Amino acid sequence: QVQLVESGGGSVQAGGSLRLSCVVSGYIACASDMSWYRQAPGKEREFVSAIDSRGSTTYADSVKGRFTMSQDIAKNTVYLQMYSLKPEDTAMYYCKTTGRKSNALCRRGLDYWGQGTQVTVSS
Repeated sequence: QVQLVESGGGSVQAGGSLRLSCVVSGYIACASDMSWYRQAPGKEREFVSAIDSRGSTTYADSVKGRFTMSQDIAKNTVYLQMYSLKPEDTAMYYCKTTGRKSNALCRRGLDYWGQGTQVTVSS
């Protein structure tokens, strides 16, 4: 199966920056487009950004102009560079991919998630 491991979270003051990383391992051929989601306490998980195999990115309106998603295919890693952080960005951040094929190691259409990395922004 494909495994996703996030890192880079932490505590920062408002206006600060963080860079999150998500390393893809295991059956990498299973992974399709990558995305970041976040979930704040008491709230539903929400989309943050996504990147496709060509490097095209999309962002939630709430993070446009402040967050940048990128990928290093050689390292099987995606990044989320976050600038001008706000207290409302406080959440657990998750990396996700969706299975691109069906075989013994992968299920097409199934979402694979990492364990998350906590981002806390204080005012």
